[in-house]
Amino acid sequence: MDQVIFANHFLTMTGAGVGYHGTGALAIDHGKIQGLYSREEGEKIKAKKKLYLNHHVILPGFIDGHIHSSLAILRGIAQDTDSWMMGALAPFENILTRDERLLGSKLAYIEGIKNGTTTFGDYEVFGEDICQWIEKIGVRGNITQFVRSAKRKAYKPGELYEFDEEMGEKSLEENCKLYDKYHNPYGRIRVLIGPQGADFVHKDLLLRCRKEAIKRKTKIHLHLQQGDRETEQIEKRYGMRPVEYLDSLGYLDENLLGVHLTDCTEEEARLVAKRGVSMLFCPGSIGIIDGIVPPVLPFLEEGGKVALGSDQASGNNCHNIFNEMKLTSLFSKIKTKDPKTMPAWKSLRLATIDGAKAIGLEDIGSIETGKWADLIAIDLHSPTMQPVYTDPLRNFVPNIVYAGGKIAMTMVAGEIIFDGEKIHTIDEDEVYQNIKDVVPKISERGKPGFKETGGINKIFMENGKL
Repeated sequence: MDQVIFANHFLTMTGAGVGYHGTGALAIDHGKIQGLYSREEGEKIKAKKKLYLNHHVILPGFIDGHIHSSLAILRGIAQDTDSWMMGALAPFENILTRDERLLGSKLAYIEGIKNGTTTFGDYEVFGEDICQWIEKIGVRGNITQFVRSAKRKAYKPGELYEFDEEMGEKSLEENCKLYDKYHNPYGRIRVLIGPQGADFVHKDLLLRCRKEAIKRKTKIHLHLQQGDRETEQIEKRYGMRPVEYLDSLGYLDENLLGVHLTDCTEEEARLVAKRGVSMLFCPGSIGIIDGIVPPVLPFLEEGGKVALGSDQASGNNCHNIFNEMKLTSLFSKIKTKDPKTMPAWKSLRLATIDGAKAIGLEDIGSIETGKWADLIAIDLHSPTMQPVYTDPLRNFVPNIVYAGGKIAMTMVAGEIIFDGEKIHTIDEDEVYQNIKDVVPKISERGKPGFKETGGINKIFMENGKL
């Protein structure tokens, strides 16, 4: 074996719960899990490396099903506003350079890795930059590149988006090229087709995206009825709400990863689940941006598959699945006024095995023989995990979900990329210095648009509240 990991606690995420396994030894070879044995059996295994994590809990790495990593370069610039996209984000996003976007992505991945994320469902403008970064930093990527017909500008309330068909065709062509170059169903990078949303893509191009996804045997990653803005656009153009419109096109099936469902009714959410669509649920982002809890509960009740996502740091402020697990449980309890709703173990499954199933990655998400060794170790000596109870009940899972934990190891395909202190595959300090250098330039170029839109954050600045 390449290595054996010894620990006193494993959450394998097998079965219907968390699959707890006590003291044992996990054997790994060629990046894949070979078996979970007793400590005595593990000591007898010949291995190049033996790692002893005696005060840790080992579990599958977290899956962030939906992020826009580049927007981490704009962290905190679009909060507490009722016009998040057009009034707060657009003045800054529309002036970003490709290099500035990549710096944001680098920051997002560093943050995610240090919080236990091993798979990133990134949805970006320049997908090749992301794929190259993933190859370097060593994580797993479910990568989508924007396909968009709507011209990039700050639209006024009620204004229909202007379509540029040539831009739309070119963006689909680039997405397909990315698939042809980087998609590897047996490796760390898989590429999806990414129409931004039914409102951002004209009908013919939307259908072509589906055709290309089926041809390439990959999935579609689409923002689905993500807000009243989208609903208004689709109703004006087609006389239908987005779910009805997409269903009329035969778009709602198991090949679709639907993001947010913010403006869906419970009935629409149930229909989407019945059709086999997976939901990418981003509670932190939509809670901050819209003040809404999307209908994840009726979706799950209908048997739908759900993965968690951190979305983007210009709205959500963080790429931290601990945060998303807690908010999933918290918002669900508040929504139903029932503390039994969405217990911690269910949210943990959404971040691991159930999330993996939702995004179509069956070879990760649990500690089982033959799956990739995408693992994390949480330090039980950290304050948020203390004290440790094992009898008459174990308190690991509630503390992980509601208090968060200190990540002591992040491993992907059997390779340790983070040891609790340092990411081994990159120079973090270089990333931070480059970000420091570009922020004044972004500020200067974004200033005119920020002042012109006159959003709430401009008022906060003028009144000394920021």
